[in-house]
Amino acid sequence: MTTFKRILKLGWKGFKMQSGFSLATIFIMVMIISVVTSLFLLQETTNLLVENIEEKVDMAVYFDKEFSADEIMEVKKELSQVPEIKSIKYVSKDEALQKFSERHKDDKVIMESLEEVGQNPLLASLNIRAWEASQYENIAKVIENSSFASHISKMDYSEKKPAIEKLFSITASINKAGIIFSAILALMVLIIAFNTAKLAIYNFKAEIETMRLVGASNWFIKGPFLVQGAICGFLAALIAAVLFTAALFFVSPKIELIAPGVNFFGYFLENIFIIFLIQLASGVGLGVLSSWLAVRKYLKV
Repeated sequence: MTTFKRILKLGWKGFKMQSGFSLATIFIMVMIISVVTSLFLLQETTNLLVENIEEKVDMAVYFDKEFSADEIMEVKKELSQVPEIKSIKYVSKDEALQKFSERHKDDKVIMESLEEVGQNPLLASLNIRAWEASQYENIAKVIENSSFASHISKMDYSEKKPAIEKLFSITASINKAGIIFSAILALMVLIIAFNTAKLAIYNFKAEIETMRLVGASNWFIKGPFLVQGAICGFLAALIAAVLFTAALFFVSPKIELIAPGVNFFGYFLENIFIIFLIQLASGVGLGVLSSWLAVRKYLKV
């Protein structure tokens, strides 16, 4: 316990002695943490946008007029067992007509044509939503090979297939780009933090040699540098959190004007605890890891 306290004390002393270098380290880490936070927010916002788009994409299955509502409900019950299906909504002929009339109420030609027909020409249907855009093709195959396939009048999957495939392609590209960018960023962050810690530790090379001569243990030598890294990371996380909150407060309304529905500040406030934990873990973890690597590799402790 005494050794641990001494390590903490030496770490704090080293932090104060190298105040200029510590401030430079904190500044660099604030930038790094801000980039990490921005990437996290961008990824989460992108996921929300994709989910919103996916919510608007569905697949409708229309049934023959002779197929009763009870039979369609049995089909709905059967399809609800398919794991790729998120939700199924039954739309009766009357409901379909009501929606159609509402949508085309200002089109006199269509409304007059409906009156001339004299009866409801629309079909009852099931509107199906998948969990992911990539799952619609499998759902369509299940329906085509089902026992009720002969009672299907039309399935609009073929019409919506290009839009669904485009959505799937966009989603896959976004996720792929996010993974690649995250990997590159992580490597850059580690290199910058590593070199910063290396320079800081090099200034204490004489002191380390002295501690070796008097028989100090490896952990006693490493410990203060790890504490310094943790202090820098902790302070950098606090500063980044304050700056990020202020920046989002002013920038978010302007972003929402360009992209309606994208509320960065609202999402940030809803998840502020998780985001701060990510910032704190990034700062402290980065500070400790870079210090540990610099001590281990360059000072051969």
